[in-house]
Amino acid sequence: MEMLIQLGEQAKKASRYQAQASGKEKNEALKIMSTVLLEHSADILAANQLDLDQAKENGVPETMFDRLLLTPERIQAMADGLLDIANLPDPIGVAHDMWKNEANLTIAKQSVPLGVIGIIYESRPNVTTDAGALCFKSGNAVILRGGKEAIHSNKILVQLLQKALSSTNFPPTAIQLVEDTSRETARNLMRLNRYLDVLIPRGGARLIQTVMETATVPVIETGVGNCHVYVDSSAQLQMAVDIIVNAKCSRPSVCNALETLLIHESVAKEFLPVIEKALDAYNVELRADSRALASLKKGIPATESDWETEFLDFILAVKVVDSLDDAIAHIDRYSTGHSEAIVTDNYSNGQKFHREVDAAAVYINASTRFTDGFEFGYGAEIGISTQKVHARGPMGLAELTSSKYIIFGEGQIRE
Repeated sequence: MEMLIQLGEQAKKASRYQAQASGKEKNEALKIMSTVLLEHSADILAANQLDLDQAKENGVPETMFDRLLLTPERIQAMADGLLDIANLPDPIGVAHDMWKNEANLTIAKQSVPLGVIGIIYESRPNVTTDAGALCFKSGNAVILRGGKEAIHSNKILVQLLQKALSSTNFPPTAIQLVEDTSRETARNLMRLNRYLDVLIPRGGARLIQTVMETATVPVIETGVGNCHVYVDSSAQLQMAVDIIVNAKCSRPSVCNALETLLIHESVAKEFLPVIEKALDAYNVELRADSRALASLKKGIPATESDWETEFLDFILAVKVVDSLDDAIAHIDRYSTGHSEAIVTDNYSNGQKFHREVDAAAVYINASTRFTDGFEFGYGAEIGISTQKVHARGPMGLAELTSSKYIIFGEGQIRE
């Protein structure tokens, strides 16, 4: 706990400097961070190899191994991401509204940093640079706590970000890492109310649930994606195939990947053999209801838990439904509120799906894989918020700010 208190005190102090820094100063520091990452690519890869070796010894699944892996191309993408964030508008100090009240006071609503942000995440090292840079650009200090699977990668990345900050006027403690990956330390971080202004978990269902149940610090819930694609009776079937294969197979280990496929009964017999063949090229296991099984060669019976599971693997739940209303009802019951999609050529059905499905992102004729900060034009993201308070959907710079009211008077007093 003493170590966390030290990190908290340092972050609080750094956050005061951060809040006053200009956009130009922050952008220059981000550019230096990008350069330093590329200059030390070999060091990053060496540290990452230690994590990969440990993952192999522990029998980590292939899809999760991919989340942990760093390559020269991925390091380049991380460095480019820092430059993308530097090129985004500074969200701090923006006056959202300004007006005069009856007392002739001028009232302005201005964006300000949240303060100190804690982020708990799992095995993706790129989150370290994405989250660190987004918090930095939005004027916040950040305390990062990654998973033990990526500890060597995370340590070198934070060391390099701090090395870059050491060459500027910014305190290196604006970005810090909790190097102790024990559960006890994680629980203590979740209760660090004196220093943390908000806590953001980013990872699987178990991590999110643990944080929501344990934290006394305010939490922004992110991440769990039990995402659905519904193939409507009017869908262009080849379009549906392309969308489903992309949503399920391009990166099955991420939260915007497809987990459940719903198919209208009028096209099921024609479509199921086609989509099975397309998915078989990726060795996707299909867990299907009885009606879908009748048209599949390799499907296995789905259980109740399959409808509510975020597989993060080459596994897909498949269900035949009688109508659009049935599809919406299924999504309403099992969705985590992340990303949902319909494939249809019927305008009215697309609009009904859009209106009635309650999720952070709702797609008509597009893959759920687009739910991403880069794809939405925010640069890197801190996560996908699946709650409705403060932020929802991809969280970019604006979502890492709060508001302050500034009131200008001329001696007015209230009657």
